[in-house]
Amino acid sequence: MRAHWGGVFAMTLCVFALIASEFMPVSLLTPMAADLQVSEGWAGYGIAISGAFAVLTSLSIGRLAGNLDRKTVLLLLTALMALSGLVVAWAPSYAVYMLGRALIGVVIGGFWSLSAATAMRLVPPAQVPRALAVFNGGNALATVIAAPLGSYLGGVIGWRGAFLCLLPLACIALAWQWASLPRMAAQPAGARRSLFVLLRRRVVLLGMMACGAFFMGQFALFTYVRPFLETVTHASANTLPWMLLGIGVGGFLGTVAIGAFIRRGLYRTLVVLPLLMAVIAVVLIPLGTKPGTVALLMAIWGFFATAAPVGWWSWLARTFTEDAEAGGGLMVAVVQCAIALGSTVGGLLFDSFGFATTFLASAAVLLCAAALAGMTAVEGRAPAQQINRAGEMV
Repeated sequence: MRAHWGGVFAMTLCVFALIASEFMPVSLLTPMAADLQVSEGWAGYGIAISGAFAVLTSLSIGRLAGNLDRKTVLLLLTALMALSGLVVAWAPSYAVYMLGRALIGVVIGGFWSLSAATAMRLVPPAQVPRALAVFNGGNALATVIAAPLGSYLGGVIGWRGAFLCLLPLACIALAWQWASLPRMAAQPAGARRSLFVLLRRRVVLLGMMACGAFFMGQFALFTYVRPFLETVTHASANTLPWMLLGIGVGGFLGTVAIGAFIRRGLYRTLVVLPLLMAVIAVVLIPLGTKPGTVALLMAIWGFFATAAPVGWWSWLARTFTEDAEAGGGLMVAVVQCAIALGSTVGGLLFDSFGFATTFLASAAVLLCAAALAGMTAVEGRAPAQQINRAGEMV
C-alpha cells in the first residue's frame, strides 16, 4: 500500500483550522457579546450549538454521505468550514452568528467521525499510529495558539477580523486535500453498523458516561475563562493573551507527557485527571484575584484537560477491535453533546449566580467523571474485554 503523507499533513492543517474555529469564541467572548448585544452567557451558546450540530452529524454522517467518495465528503466539509467563518465574521445579528456556529458544528461532527478511518486508508497499517499522532499534533498546536492569538487579534483588528484570519487556512487546506488525497470509496452499506448497539455492554456505557461527564465539567468552566480573568482576576488587555497562552502551552505539554502515564495505568490516569481538575476549579474561587497564582493554576488545568482526551481515545482503542470506527463515531457524539451541555449550563450559572457557582458546578461534574471512570475500570479489568461487530464481549 502506498503511503499518502501529503494527505495526512493536509488533513492536519484542516484539524488545526477546525480546532481554532471551534474554540475561537472562548478568547473573544467579551467583545463578541458586546457587539452582538447579548450577555456573555448567550455568546457562549455559540459553542453549545456547534456541539449540538456536531452530535447530529456524527450520528448520521454515514447516511448523509451515502455512497459519496470520502475524499469528496472531506472536501465539502472543508469548504463548509470556510463558509462558516465568513458567516460568523460578517454576522449582522446574533441569529446569523448562531447559524455560522451551527455550520462549524456540522464540520466538526463529520470530520472527526471520518478522521480515524481516513488515516487507516492513507498509510499502511504499521504507520497508522504515526499518522494519528500527526493529526493530534495539529490539534495540540491549535490548542496552544488559538486562544491567545484570537485574543491578540481581537484586540488589534476586532473579533470579526480574527475569524476572517482563519479563512486563508481553510482555503489552503481545501486545495492541499484536493491535490493530495486519493479517492476513497464509501464502505458498502451492508457493512455499516448501528452505533447504539455498542452501548449494550456495561463497560462501554460506563466509559461513555465517564467521558461525557469529563467534557461537560471541563467546558462548564473553560468556556467562561475569559470573563473570569477579566472581571475577577482583572487581567489587562496585554496580560490576557499571555495567560491564555499559558493554558495552551500546558495543554501541549500534557499531550506530549500523557503517554507515559497511560502506559503505567490507563484507568488510574482516567480517574486522577478529573479529580485534580476538580481541585483546581475549587481553589480558583478564593484565589481568583491573584493573577500569578491564577496563571499557574490555569496552565496546570490546561495540562490535565488536554491530556485526558488522549486517555479516552486510548481506552477506545483497547476496548474495541473490529468496530473502532463505530466506537469513534459514538464517542464524537458523546463528547460534543457534553461540550454543548456543559457550556450551556455554565452560561446559565455564570449569568445568574456568577463565577463561583459555575466553578463549583464544574468541580462537581468532574468528580462524577472520576467516579464513573473508576466504575469503568472495575468493568474493564477482566482480560481481553473487547467489543466485536455484534456488540458482544469477546
